[in-house]
Amino acid sequence: MNFAQDKLLEEVRKSGKDKRGLSLVVIGHVDAGKSTLMGRLLYELGRMDDRTRAANERNSSKVGKSSFSWAWGLDGTTEERERGITMDIALQSFHTKKQQITVLDAPGHKEFIPNMISGASQADCALLVVDASTGEFEAGFDRGGQTREHLILARSLGVAQLIVAVNKLDQVQWEKDRYDDICTLLRPFIVQSGFHPSKTKFVPVGALSGVNLAKCEGDEAQQLLTWYKGPTLVDLLDELEPPSRDFLSPARIPISNIFKGQGSGTSVSGRLLSGVVQVGEKLRILPGDETAVVKTIEVEEEHVPWAAAGSNLTLALVSVDPIQLSIGSVLCPPTDPVPLASVFTAKIIIFDIQVPIISGTMVELFHHSRDVPATVSKLISSLDRTTGKVVKPNPRVLAKASSAEVQITLRSTGSSTARPIAVEPYAVNKAMGRILIRREGETIAAGIVMDVQHV
Repeated sequence: MNFAQDKLLEEVRKSGKDKRGLSLVVIGHVDAGKSTLMGRLLYELGRMDDRTRAANERNSSKVGKSSFSWAWGLDGTTEERERGITMDIALQSFHTKKQQITVLDAPGHKEFIPNMISGASQADCALLVVDASTGEFEAGFDRGGQTREHLILARSLGVAQLIVAVNKLDQVQWEKDRYDDICTLLRPFIVQSGFHPSKTKFVPVGALSGVNLAKCEGDEAQQLLTWYKGPTLVDLLDELEPPSRDFLSPARIPISNIFKGQGSGTSVSGRLLSGVVQVGEKLRILPGDETAVVKTIEVEEEHVPWAAAGSNLTLALVSVDPIQLSIGSVLCPPTDPVPLASVFTAKIIIFDIQVPIISGTMVELFHHSRDVPATVSKLISSLDRTTGKVVKPNPRVLAKASSAEVQITLRSTGSSTARPIAVEPYAVNKAMGRILIRREGETIAAGIVMDVQHV
C-alpha cells in the first residue's frame, strides 16, 4: 500500500488520525507512587487481567516487595523489580471514552533524569504524581526534590497540559486541609514553570486502593466523598486536548530505542514528530550516510500501512546494518534531510543555578534521546524574559532566572572529533528545535534552537 505522498496526506486528512491519540508522560518525585498509580489504572480500565495481577502480587510478595505489586504492571525488568524503582521508560496504552492514550511512565529517581527527558520529549501532556503523606510531599517539593525539576523539564520540552494527582491521601485520612495545602503550594510554582492555570487540573487519588482513578465509590472512597464531588482522574484524562499535529512537514523520527526485530531485521521505536511515514518507504539515518527501508509499522500494538505525526511507533527496518543505528539518531526522508550541526545559536532560560554560566562553561546537551558533551562557547546577549528584547550584548556572565541568546558548540571527547547532531531551528520544526542543558547532574537551562550552522 504505497501511496504517492499527496495521496497519503489526503488519506491522513480523511481518517482524522492526525487529531486522535495523546501521549502522556507520568512524572514526579521518586516513590510518589507513579508506577503503582498507572498499574492500578490499567487494571481498572481492563488493560491488565486478573491473572497478571495475581502473578505480580504473588511474585512481589515472594521477594518482600508486596507494596510494589501494582507497579510491576509497568516496571518489567528484573533490576527495576529488585530495586523497587523505575529506571527506563515503560510504554503502555489505554482508551478512555474519548481518548486513545499512550503512557510513558518516566523514572523519578535523580540518576535516571536522562531517561525522564527522553520520555517527556515524546509526550503531549503530563501527569504529575505527588505524595500527600506527611513529610513526603515536602521532601519532593523542596529544593533538590524531583517534583520541581520534573515540572520545569516537562514544560521546557513542550508539554503544555498538566494533571496533578495528589496521591496517598489515604495515609493522611483523606484530609481536605492537606489536599488544599498541597494545591496551594504547587499552584504558583506550576505557573512560574510556564503552565497556564486553565490547562492545569488537580485531582485527589489513592492509587493503591484505586480510589478516584476510574471511579469514586465503595467503602474506601467514603471519607473522600464527604468533601470531594469533582471528576475522577479518568474524567480529567478524557478532557485533555490533542494538540494540532504537523503532518505536512517532512517526517522526523528520533530513535528512542533499538531492539532485535522478530525474524530478520532490526526494530526501532520513537515518536513521529512531524510528517507521515509508510511501509516500503526509504528513510535516511542521520548523522551518517545510511538508509533503511520500512518493512512494517506498529502503532498501539497494531500493524498499520502508514502513521502520521504524533504517533509513538515501532518500525521494523530492513536493508540496513544495525551498527548504523543508534539511540538519538533521526530518521527522515532522503529528499528532506535534517540539517546536521556541531555549532548553533539558541535562546535559553536559565534555571535556579548556584554557579553562573560563563563563556566556555562545559555542559551536557540533551536533544530528544541523545545527550552529548558541549560548551557554551559564546554569550551573545542577555534578553528580557517577557519581551525577548536584548538587554545587554556580550554579557560576561549569565545568572539564575535570566534569559539569553548563546552559541553552543559540541565538544569532542578524547581523541575523537565532535560528531554533529541532527537538529533544526524551532521556527522550522518546533519538536526538533528544543534543547536542555545540564551540568554535573543538574538541569541548568532549557531553550530553543534559533539558527544552525550547517556542517
